[in-house]
Amino acid sequence: MDIDARASIERLAATASTLAHLVAEVQEARLQWSEDGGGWSPRTILAHLRDDEYLCMRLALERMLAEERPQLHFLDGADWEPTRNHTRERKDLLLADFALQRQASLAILRSLRDEDWARSGSSGGREFTIAQFVERWASHDGEHIAQLESALGETYAEVLARRARPQ
Repeated sequence: MDIDARASIERLAATASTLAHLVAEVQEARLQWSEDGGGWSPRTILAHLRDDEYLCMRLALERMLAEERPQLHFLDGADWEPTRNHTRERKDLLLADFALQRQASLAILRSLRDEDWARSGSSGGREFTIAQFVERWASHDGEHIAQLESALGETYAEVLARRARPQ
């Protein structure tokens, strides 16, 4: 495994904690709306990350490991959102479910052999390796973390700095 793959895995490993820090002090009602007035609510962003983890990302990884160049399909957010499962929507459940699903994904990623990183799949006519996919997966997390920060009006760094200040 090269250093970029390790860095991507570490970024993926940090997501659950980052999400928990961002929403720990946020009231449940505030997760229903977005300060920036557009896009998904904070709750929907958390639900998307949870659902995407086990319905798309890990499934794609598993298929690339089990099949030769599988054709992969990913959920379109616009199609997913109106029909998504709204059970287990409290923030503690969303965070716990995501963390559990992410741990399962990380266990697979950490067990990959060097030759596994070159296995490939395709989507929309574009072929990519597992290494490229994992980098995109980590970027996807970053995009949704930024979206959540915008919706809540506070960045992860700001949350940590605020908590570090003496009371």
